[in-house]
Amino acid sequence: MSENRYIDREKSWLAFNARVLQEAGDDTVPLLDRLRFLGIFSNNLDEFFRVRYAAIRRLSLSGISGEKVLGGVSAQELLHEITQIVIRQQSESLRILSVIEKKLEAQKIYMVNENELLEHQKAFVKDYFIQQVSPALVTIILNDLAEFPLLKDTSGYLAVKLVMNTKSTRKSLTDLVKSKKEITYAVIEIPKTINRFVVLPSQDDKQYIMFLDDVIRYNLHSIFSIFDYESISAHMIKITRDAELEIDSDLSKSMMEKIATSVKERRIGEPVRFVYDQQIGKDTLKFFLSKMHIHETDSIIPGGRYHNRRDYMSFPNLGRYDLLYKTNEPLPVPGLSLEGSMLDKISKKDYLMHAPYQSFSYLIKFLREAALDPKVTTIKITLYRLAKNSQIISSLINAAKNGKKVVVQIELQARFDEASNISYAEKMQTEGIHLIFGIKGLKVHSKICVIERIEAGKLKRYGFISTGNFNESTAKVYTDVTLFTSHEQILKDVNKIFDFFDVNFRVHRYKHLIVSPHYTRSRFNKLIDREITHAKLGFEASIKLKMNSLSDFDLIDKLYEASRAGVKIKLQVRGICSLIPGVPGMSENIEAVSIVDNYLEHVRLYIFENKGEPEVFISSADFMRRNLDGRVEVTCPIYDRDLKNELIEVFNIGWKGNVKARFHSDLLDNKYRPRGHNKVFRAQLETYHYYKQRHENELAESHTKQPKS
Repeated sequence: MSENRYIDREKSWLAFNARVLQEAGDDTVPLLDRLRFLGIFSNNLDEFFRVRYAAIRRLSLSGISGEKVLGGVSAQELLHEITQIVIRQQSESLRILSVIEKKLEAQKIYMVNENELLEHQKAFVKDYFIQQVSPALVTIILNDLAEFPLLKDTSGYLAVKLVMNTKSTRKSLTDLVKSKKEITYAVIEIPKTINRFVVLPSQDDKQYIMFLDDVIRYNLHSIFSIFDYESISAHMIKITRDAELEIDSDLSKSMMEKIATSVKERRIGEPVRFVYDQQIGKDTLKFFLSKMHIHETDSIIPGGRYHNRRDYMSFPNLGRYDLLYKTNEPLPVPGLSLEGSMLDKISKKDYLMHAPYQSFSYLIKFLREAALDPKVTTIKITLYRLAKNSQIISSLINAAKNGKKVVVQIELQARFDEASNISYAEKMQTEGIHLIFGIKGLKVHSKICVIERIEAGKLKRYGFISTGNFNESTAKVYTDVTLFTSHEQILKDVNKIFDFFDVNFRVHRYKHLIVSPHYTRSRFNKLIDREITHAKLGFEASIKLKMNSLSDFDLIDKLYEASRAGVKIKLQVRGICSLIPGVPGMSENIEAVSIVDNYLEHVRLYIFENKGEPEVFISSADFMRRNLDGRVEVTCPIYDRDLKNELIEVFNIGWKGNVKARFHSDLLDNKYRPRGHNKVFRAQLETYHYYKQRHENELAESHTKQPKS
């Protein structure tokens, strides 16, 4: 039996981000996509520090050791361990970036700094600075300020040091050496309104890219021309702040007012990480750390010349599509057309949409049809994260304008989307849409929609339930499944959830859906217990689970119990996995892998063998305490036999992956699943081929049914 029963969730998350970094370092990944993975790695790390590191830091500062909730390690020790892991990962990311840049040069793509400009590029950079950059610059001289300016945690800054010309009249060289130079410090905010990467004029088929930071460095003399200095230097720094929202308890304020105020106050959150260019002078570093009140409890990370590397997610493609993954066009859902009525089709059978393999347009089409259909009276939907120019919102407003009753539960506390959701909420309120702002103490994370339609004088419901957000932008990258159904009993349950939003002191009973926070934990325990019973009776028993995160200790213990009983358990867990698989006497019947590839694995899919009659569920909930006990989540059974088989086959395709699959283990070493003599099997590509083959089969079948002329 292993001494440790669980993997620390923060270290497991850092191991997940290391898998993202592995993609950046993988020679088989196209070069420009490798840069994109570096950007994702950096963006992930920013959010980790703003949320998880900040939470542990608060625990540390409270004087509570935190060992009970942190698995035996104190908060202070864990902060130190996290910082050391991050320093190693940052160092590895810089090494990978250097390799990528050399490979880009072999493709005649050059990253140049202010000292490497070709003669004909210098005038371009000066003009670009004058016309585009200079009007957007915020430059602050720091020496004489009574209060140090607030540096934003989403921005990068250049810490500038000016060594002023001495005004001493002494002639002696010894006196000049001894005289103390006057130093002026300044800070320049790198504008976020301008693309971080500036494409320079090309030459001889060579393409050149320059960081906006270096455009500014090249023009420092222009910015500080009024100062009499003998030398000037600029090094990048970056601050990360605690992103926790403090919600006002004032009963006279609306939820929107409280969230809006909290979001504004987030900008002055306590600093939790300071990253700096390790070439910065010690005196300059000391000045900034002192003025910004950065302490030992904050993570101080030495880095390279450039920070905010999340911007690599938007690196220009330069027309070099040969250096990017091939884009696979989203496929149709067999039997479901984007022409004609979707509701007519759904009234006869259930359909499943698996984005981005299949087109997200079906969901938009569903809402647009409901908005125009004279028979539709009501649309109810939950919203969590939305696209920048959301077609979902446009469809709902269209429905309201057509006289439909539109009820929207929008989660104002969706982390880092608060401001966007407040803006959308105000827009919908103006159009007469009835808004529900959730339940005190519970985030609404479920992905549900139900519409009511009058058919032959009777009420009929249609709807959809999904594993992911109703967001057409992320649907191009996140894998999620959505069930379209007219199943009356399921949709009655969906309607009860909206009743719960309105009157939440009353706990409803649901006949088909599994709903957090009241029923998910107990129901999954029962489903696992049933497999344990079957295994003990000698039946084949298995559990197949696919999710983003697995960190709830009680459910992990239940899976350990199932393993000891002989239940075969296969886990596909993209991110955090606190379960330790393969330990004799504890988890020898459990295997756990993570797939990190071109798409972000986001489907929650739960399959229980049930003596050869599998029960299959899709869900918005991971196996995390917050999803089970602290949110409104919905897990939905799949009843249609064909759709059940489809999801089981999709799980099995993912399980066979031997290119992008890594094993979870307590070593956190991200070892790839060995391929052996098996052929290359890239799970995401094979999943696309699976759906493409189904589409082709449908076309062939429809062709054979056409009458011959």
